[in-house]
Parts: sequence; structure tokens; C-alpha cells
Amino acid sequence: MALVVRVFLAVVLVVMAALKVSHAAVHKVGDSAGWTTIGGVDYKKWAASKTFHVGDIIKFEYNSQFHNVMHVTHPMYQSCNASVPLDSYATGNDTITITTKGHHFFICGIPGHCQAGQKVDINVLRHPSAAAPTPALASPAVPVAHAPAPGPNMAAPLKSVKGQFVVLGLAIATLAVLVSGLA
Repeated sequence: MALVVRVFLAVVLVVMAALKVSHAAVHKVGDSAGWTTIGGVDYKKWAASKTFHVGDIIKFEYNSQFHNVMHVTHPMYQSCNASVPLDSYATGNDTITITTKGHHFFICGIPGHCQAGQKVDINVLRHPSAAAPTPALASPAVPVAHAPAPGPNMAAPLKSVKGQFVVLGLAIATLAVLVSGLA
């Protein structure tokens, strides 16, 4: 019986980990341009067009011969000071998993690059599951017109939910096989 409990707990942990990972998004800084001073990328505009959550991955792709990434404080970000960064990266293909909400400031530490606009403020919101509860739905006094069919942007959340059910189903099936084999 103790083995069954251990197996069940292991399966539950795997399912929980899979569900948590499925919510993470990967954001490539600068989109197709990447992390660069070439092409006039507006990183402030880029960051404003994204929604970041705890667990998301920020990806910096750049030529490591000419750039780097420095995680800095707000005053260092404002003054483009890379002298004592919180963290530094120089591989040219750096991924950073966001673990806390709030602002995360990144600059290029190569002299002149930050001043030329190679800096980004990633403002991380709390995870959607931790958001304020949705108010209860009340019956409308006036009939409401039917909503249009979901557009293509609705496909991603549905695929995510389907994937979660697949993982959960596999975990339950695995547990059933293990329990029936031990009985």
C-alpha cells in the first residue's frame, strides 16, 4: 500500500509540474531583430506590446562579440550604468526565467549601447491564476446579442487546456495501470 501512495504522489507531482510549465511563455527580446543596436529597435515599445508573467522566459539573442546583457537596478537602468550588475550574460543566446513580479531592468553593458537605446524594462505581472477573482455573473435584464465565433487568437488557450487534460489523462491511466498491477 505504501508503494501505491508513493507512486500516486509522484504522478501528482509530475502532473502539477507539467501544468505549471504549460503556462510559461517565451518572449524573444526585440522579436526577429533580437538584442541589437542595428535597425533602431524600440525596446520600450516592444516591452509595452507584451504581457509578462512570473514563470515566463525572456530570451536574448545577439552577437556575443558586440553585445551582452546586464540585469541591473532601476537607477542603473536610468543612467546606463553597467558597473555592478545584478547578473550578467554573454553567450549570445541567454534565457532568463522570470521568478518575481515587478520591473526587471536589462541593458547592454558595451559602452554607448545602452545610451543608444539597447535597454529594456520588463514589467512582470502576477500569474493569471493569481489574478483577482472574476465577479459573479448576473443575469442580464436585456437580452444580449450572440458573441461572434472565437478568432484565431482563441486557439492558443484552448490548445493549452487540451494539453493539460492529455497530461492529466496520461497520469491517471498510468496510476490505474500501476494500481491494477499491484492488486
